Amino acid sequence: MGTPDTNRIDRDIRTTKRKLEAAAKREMWALNGPERRALVSAMGSVTAKVVRHKSTTRAEEKAAATWESAQMRLQAEINALQVERDEAVRRAATDKAAKKAAKSSGWW
Repeated sequence: MGTPDTNRIDRDIRTTKRKLEAAAKREMWALNGPERRALVSAMGSVTAKVVRHKSTTRAEEKAAATWESAQMRLQAEINALQVERDEAVRRAATDKAAKKAAKSSGWW
């Protein structure tokens, strides 16, 4: 293995970083299914509370917590992908060093 094949991992890191930026801007496309459902539920609750002239604090806090958890999940994904990429590079370097050592084991 000469050079590490990190194209897939790099692409996933870029995609996840774009999702993290989108989540910071409160864009729905960056969320996964359960997060979208929780957010839609919270917004529906806010709407119902507004119509009834009640306090919307708890529903707004739920929506804010959903956005924060989405950002934390995406950051954790980025960190895991970076660790995976570092490990692939380290493996490639180890393989290359082993190959070079085996090649130059002769007397000359």
